Amino acid sequence: MKRSLIAVVFAASAVAALTGIVVAKDETAKDVLRTASVSRAEGLEAWKRIEAVVTHPRCANCHVDAKAIPIWTPAGETRPRVHGMNIHGGESRIGAEAIPCSTCHMTSTQANEPAPSPPRAGIDWQLAPVAFIWFGKSGAEICAQLKDPKRNGGRDAAGLVDHLRHDASLNGFIPRGWAPGAGRSTPPGTFEDHVKDMAMWGAAGQPCPN
Repeated sequence: MKRSLIAVVFAASAVAALTGIVVAKDETAKDVLRTASVSRAEGLEAWKRIEAVVTHPRCANCHVDAKAIPIWTPAGETRPRVHGMNIHGGESRIGAEAIPCSTCHMTSTQANEPAPSPPRAGIDWQLAPVAFIWFGKSGAEICAQLKDPKRNGGRDAAGLVDHLRHDASLNGFIPRGWAPGAGRSTPPGTFEDHVKDMAMWGAAGQPCPN
């Protein structure tokens, strides 16, 4: 009985993920702009807005190095600091060796209320892969990283837009960055603004500041 239940849950999760991929692909097709249809100057302006998002603590706090120490910015604060309670992500990046992220961070699509309860997201909580370090990096460094398939999960410009849409289809971390719950700071703009800027930056050839 237990095996059957696990199989049903796994199958349901797989269907949900596949459905999300299909929805994301459809959305991405509408978002992506023709290559070279945006000037380099416009692309650099789009990058400035992207940089303001990816360097914001709400987005950068879980993009940490191999030490796997998450950073946090609790409700009512604006400056990042080391996650309280001596939390360590471990080699698993989900804290499986010590205290799993899921001990406090539920996988849920419910609103992130009330603060200061730990934020939720529609996918399991974990640190970003080590190669995706953003915290403490300059905007120029993150720009070079985001356009490098070896350090962005093998994605081209359209793939980055698709990544945003896929994450949103699962109520993942990216759109939740703009809905972290009362009292928590948010990145500038909106999730949809960020998708548009990523599409513009891609169409301009992914220019980075000198």
